[in-house]
Amino acid sequence: MTENEGEDEKKSNVKDRISGLGQKIIGEIESLAGVVNADPLAQAEGEFNVEVGTMRDNIEEQLQEGAEKSDG
Repeated sequence: MTENEGEDEKKSNVKDRISGLGQKIIGEIESLAGVVNADPLAQAEGEFNVEVGTMRDNIEEQLQEGAEKSDG
């Protein structure tokens, strides 16, 4: 039973990291589309998504480091 819990936690961790990276990629695409289409609103939204994706990555790393410290 303990092995299954570890596997679920590992899958969740990978999923969270991918979602942050995905948000940054989509933000970059959206930002470029805003530049190409001369749409400042789309460009700003893309920049926002890049920043949020970066924050999600940072928070995930901090949570993982905290979990490692409490385990060890």
